[in-house]
Amino acid sequence: MSGVDGREAAVRRVNEALQTYTLSGEGWRRSPGETLSCVLVDLLHWCDDTQRDFDAALRRARAQHAAAGGEATGDA
Repeated sequence: MSGVDGREAAVRRVNEALQTYTLSGEGWRRSPGETLSCVLVDLLHWCDDTQRDFDAALRRARAQHAAAGGEATGDA
């Protein structure tokens, strides 16, 4: 899979996952940035409950993103 195809597939997967948030009762009132924040908060809760290290996972994800030719490598 090429970088562009991989990136497009990733965006499709995230769009599908975010539909759960945007189609919720209050989801239609949120901006895309607010929806992203809700997803991140839920991931933080999930990490707490399952004893996962969110910061370590984020560092690995940033490294993978950069290696794949991603644009952002620092804190947003």
